Amino acid sequence: MTGYFAIGFMAFLFAIVVLSKWINILREYERGVTFWLGKVSQRPKGPGLVFVFWPIETMEVVSLRTVVLDVPPQDIITRDNVSVKVNAVVYFRVVEPVKAIIEIENYLFATSQLAQTTLRSVLGQAELDELLSERDKLNERLQEIIDAQTDPWGIKVSAVEVKHVDLPQEMQRAMARQAEAEREKRAKVIHAEGELQASQTLARAADEVSKNPVTLQLRYLQTLSDIATERNSTILFPLPIDLLRAFGKKLGLVEDGGGDRGPTTSGA
Repeated sequence: MTGYFAIGFMAFLFAIVVLSKWINILREYERGVTFWLGKVSQRPKGPGLVFVFWPIETMEVVSLRTVVLDVPPQDIITRDNVSVKVNAVVYFRVVEPVKAIIEIENYLFATSQLAQTTLRSVLGQAELDELLSERDKLNERLQEIIDAQTDPWGIKVSAVEVKHVDLPQEMQRAMARQAEAEREKRAKVIHAEGELQASQTLARAADEVSKNPVTLQLRYLQTLSDIATERNSTILFPLPIDLLRAFGKKLGLVEDGGGDRGPTTSGA
């Protein structure tokens, strides 16, 4: 009886193992690539309940979700001979599970290595200014190259983003000095443009004032009114010559021709 019980128990365990291999439940984002006597089935199975007649048939599960791959920092020498460290992130997903299994041994590791080598190759052909200011173009170029190389593996690369560029300290200080000099240049240019506009406006104002001498006298009076608001001010007020000439005519000290003459006396 003990021998029959042991055999029955072993048969029960074997049945449980076989059933666990036969009955599989795949999630919505999973697909099963099955092999019947070593030959791949071109149509993946799932999702839901999937029967696999093990050991004649085997199955490998592939996830269809987007994978976020962090590319570690890479030492890159740009085209203008600047040494930088750059890391990036790659977004990809499996679109053809059969190819992802039979065309490449480990598509995750292969995509990671491909992203690293492509990152060094593409960014090494760019200058530092392009790497810092034109990342969108570089990202698109990286995405196109990596996607073209992973297409035979059934993998679609949706995006590649350069995440961080680590510059040497000497280069950071040089760029800070360059930015400061650029700001000083802009400030001087703006100040010069302001002086030019002010001089042009003053020239037009002088032309308008020269048309009527009375306008200049009114401007003198307005300036005097503005200065008089301060009690401790010393005022130097220029007196127009025309005004003195008018008083001289009334007093008989100035001739009509504009010349000065002394008081006239009659002789005997």
